[in-house]
Amino acid sequence: MTTEPEPSLPPYEGIKLADIRLVRSSQDAEQAFAALLAADAIGFDTESKPTFQKGEASTGPHLIQFATDDTAYLFQVGAGAPLDMLKAILESTLPLKVGFGLSDDVKRLYNKLDITVAGVLDLSVALRTSGQRNDLGAKTAVAKFFGRQLQKSKKISTTNWATARLSERQILYAADDAQVALRVYRRWIADGGKVAPSKPARPRRPRPQPAA
Repeated sequence: MTTEPEPSLPPYEGIKLADIRLVRSSQDAEQAFAALLAADAIGFDTESKPTFQKGEASTGPHLIQFATDDTAYLFQVGAGAPLDMLKAILESTLPLKVGFGLSDDVKRLYNKLDITVAGVLDLSVALRTSGQRNDLGAKTAVAKFFGRQLQKSKKISTTNWATARLSERQILYAADDAQVALRVYRRWIADGGKVAPSKPARPRRPRPQPAA
């Protein structure tokens, strides 16, 4: 008796390019700031230029993504980035920042920008079921809650996020990362999910070693 292969799930339809705002000007930043602070919860993620050499330290994050229910906002970290606004959003307990696998994002934000993220909910941990050891990833969550297959391109994820001019595919990938987390969170809460998010511990910088 042969076992029939499981049917593949239909693809997950992500955010549209028209619903993504690449924050470039002070006016863009003010509009994004107002929209994000008006929300009760927002999707959150960061992207960093990959490292390929052993022992090479990351210089990220190079991109910070937020998403409301209908719009994603991308902030490139560099000259002209509205750090005061980013700090105000990230260090406030509200809105709740939700995402997948956020521990590295939080550490990098602190190490590079001296931002201590508060009011953050890591869905990879929050969505674990009883007896489950491993964190739940975005792909598994989308299949579980929506019956869809989330396409995540490793080729795009390992591109140069430090570039001044992001490609359309990079923009869509980054925006989806933030908004899919918010959509999963909304569905989870609607299905009865509950959690009391706690403020993450302040990341510690390594102490300098005394000279020999």
